[in-house]
Amino acid sequence: MSEKLALVTGGSRGIGRACALKLAQAGYDVVINYAGNAEAAQKTVEDIKALGVEAEAYRFDVSNQTEVDENIEKIVAKYGRIDILVNNAGITRDDLFIRMTEDKWSAVINTNLNSAFYVTKPVVKVMMKQRNGAIVNTTSVVGVYGNVGQANYSAAKAGLIGFTKSLAKELGSRNIRVNAVAPGFIATDMTKDLANTDEMLKLIPLKRMGTPEDIADAVKFLTVDSTYVTGQVLEVDGGLII
Repeated sequence: MSEKLALVTGGSRGIGRACALKLAQAGYDVVINYAGNAEAAQKTVEDIKALGVEAEAYRFDVSNQTEVDENIEKIVAKYGRIDILVNNAGITRDDLFIRMTEDKWSAVINTNLNSAFYVTKPVVKVMMKQRNGAIVNTTSVVGVYGNVGQANYSAAKAGLIGFTKSLAKELGSRNIRVNAVAPGFIATDMTKDLANTDEMLKLIPLKRMGTPEDIADAVKFLTVDSTYVTGQVLEVDGGLII
């Protein structure tokens, strides 16, 4: 083992997978969490191991505190530490607010916001004992500016921004840094069915959608490369919200 461990939730595909691979390239053993796609999770684990570090996948529901606590306990018992946490798990249940059901609202809030509370709390206890750690929360530009049809998603992502800034103030004295990345339009499974993509690209100065690797680069900067950045929201959006 490398004696450095990163935990990435929602790490089997898309942005989470890219972050896991990027941190593995930086020399970290990596544990990924996934919700249901065991095949994708196993492929990601194999690709991480090919980089010369250890990797495992743990299946649990990040919106279920009991499952989170049980699995974090297993991870800490095996590895003895957690140096980086990337809270990346997320879903969408888009609809105009007037038609949005309570189920759609609750599913997004529970998975995208409450999960950060459930996962971060036991991890922070480990980091406080280490007196070292770095946390990155994956928010979104819509958490800053809102978006039609995404009142639930925008509320959850905005909540993560406040969560990030509050924890940065609370944990700084323990040498734990807490930041957020706010992706714009990124080419993933979550965005492949978006309508009016051409119209969206017109709003982006760089004239392209971002890649998961673009976000992973930002996550690596905030966790590995920087030691004096905390409480920040790094917007990785090709200039969309200039």
